[in-house]
Amino acid sequence: QVQLVESGGGLVQPGGSLRLSCVASRSLFNSVVMAWYRQTPGNQRELVGVINRGGTNYADSVKGRFAISRDNARNTIYLQMNSLKPEDAAVYYCFVDGLWGQGTQVIVSS
Repeated sequence: QVQLVESGGGLVQPGGSLRLSCVASRSLFNSVVMAWYRQTPGNQRELVGVINRGGTNYADSVKGRFAISRDNARNTIYLQMNSLKPEDAAVYYCFVDGLWGQGTQVIVSS
């Protein structure tokens, strides 16, 4: 069973950037759908964006600021987050082929 490990979270000031990584324990070459979600306390997980063979799609709240990419050679998907806002603070999870990573926390605060 594939394992997913996220990293790259941390504290950033509003307007700043972070890049999250999600490394899989096996090749992602044949993965159909990979996604990033986020969750804040007391709320359901929210879809941030999806990457599949057709391209990428994003939640309206992050369009133009976030970008998902994949590196098959490194079994990794990324979430580049720019122009971060306080409301982007959450635990971010990657989702691949029905499996979840453990999450990485993003704090946006001055």
